[in-house]
Amino acid sequence: MKVKEKIITTREMRALEINAEYFGFSKLQMMENAGRSVAVEIASRFKPDDGGVAIFCGLGGNGGDGFVAARHLICMGYKVDVILAGKPEQITSSEARKNWEALEPLTESIRVYKVTDSSMIPRVEANVIVDALLGIGIKGELRPPILQMVEEINGREAFKVAVDIPTGIDSDTGKVLGAAVKADMTVTFHKAKPGLFKAEEYVGEIIVRHIGVPEEVERFTGPGDVSIVKKKRHPESHKGDFGRVLIVGGSEIFSGAPALVAMAALRAGVDIAYIAAPEKTAYTIASMSPNMITLKLEGEHLNLRNLPIIRRFIRNVDAAVIGPGLGLHRETEECVEEIVKIAEESKVPLILDADGLKAFSKFKRRLETPLILTPHTGEYRVLTGEELQGNIKDRIASVRKNAQDLNATILLKSHIDIISDGERVKLNFTGNPAMTVGGTGDVLSGVVAALMAQGNDPFEAAVAGAFINGAAGDFVKMEKGYHMVATDLIEWIPKVMDNPMSHHKEIRDGKES
Repeated sequence: MKVKEKIITTREMRALEINAEYFGFSKLQMMENAGRSVAVEIASRFKPDDGGVAIFCGLGGNGGDGFVAARHLICMGYKVDVILAGKPEQITSSEARKNWEALEPLTESIRVYKVTDSSMIPRVEANVIVDALLGIGIKGELRPPILQMVEEINGREAFKVAVDIPTGIDSDTGKVLGAAVKADMTVTFHKAKPGLFKAEEYVGEIIVRHIGVPEEVERFTGPGDVSIVKKKRHPESHKGDFGRVLIVGGSEIFSGAPALVAMAALRAGVDIAYIAAPEKTAYTIASMSPNMITLKLEGEHLNLRNLPIIRRFIRNVDAAVIGPGLGLHRETEECVEEIVKIAEESKVPLILDADGLKAFSKFKRRLETPLILTPHTGEYRVLTGEELQGNIKDRIASVRKNAQDLNATILLKSHIDIISDGERVKLNFTGNPAMTVGGTGDVLSGVVAALMAQGNDPFEAAVAGAFINGAAGDFVKMEKGYHMVATDLIEWIPKVMDNPMSHHKEIRDGKES
């Protein structure tokens, strides 16, 4: 086995494949590159007259890689048999279906077996067997006829090649899911998967091959980042299953900011949004919408007398946003520090924005709870004491270092958003100059809070939130030009979340025209 190389998790790879398509790399071409790589690896080790090649193909993208490999091996002069685990009409991937259709007319070059029952598995003569049954992302134990096909592959003396990962191996943990193909070689794509290094007796030699997507694309946000954070809604779901958010903010002057956070969080799918604001401000906010629950705080601004009610509610939420519209008062700053301590005690994830960020800059430290900081460039200077340079590499280095120092995820809002948790870094290109209007950052905080309240990793929540917020702003600009207001973005949040690829067709194409 080779020395351990760079790795990519199943979740990251799924996001990357969708993002790559968004940035112009077609899934069909990626499948072509993957399947051809498998064929080339076989051809580098065996000659056509050494014996035939049997390719066991599933009904998804992994099977599509196998169809492509079959076509290339035929061109190289190999005798090829394809064993399909089901009926052709059951093929789930459109790209795989196209590659299957390319094989169907080749009746003289290839033999095809369609296995709909475990008793139908053929015993073909082959010197090389290719496992293209399931690929990455499978979690449950193998079921017929896949289970019997794995047993058939393992029972043969042929050289066994796994496509991406041996069928039956969890691509992240290396766990054997009841049974697994024991490969002599695994050809994996883009980067190795973590499970390959935890199931060495099953994977054989690891070969990493590119599918035409430069590593740089991993740093770009896209629809894939949205797809992996969306929580599925089941029929038996109850109120609260999709998160509760507490927003602490607002003052006599700024009543709109916490309301925007709450409305954005609700549109992003959170079940309940509480707003803790000074009494007069809270009544104003309550009059805006019956969907928001307000907690009336004593005084004209956040103060230490408000801690008991905040303590009571923060223990029952899944994320809290501190800062929008608070205003800067000495007592308010002291209260923010105490609220942060309360959140740490309850392990409630925090988002600090606006005046909450400025208050945090006075006592900043590594927290014992997940933390997202969302500064614009001016707030970043207050937070870190650093003046950001124009060079994107220097900006990335600064954000990454400060995120690492604070054990936080920093989402730097700029013409190119930079998101880092001190290790990972992503760049977001959605958004436009019209979003300098007040309140768009509050909408962002609401989206990120909703995603974090639903149990997502803070970095992934910040990355997806940045894309969603910017894409919503791009849709508004398409409708209204540079005359948007922050509430316009909120109505676009559902469309971006339900169909994030729509941004590619309707907005990115529009920017080019």
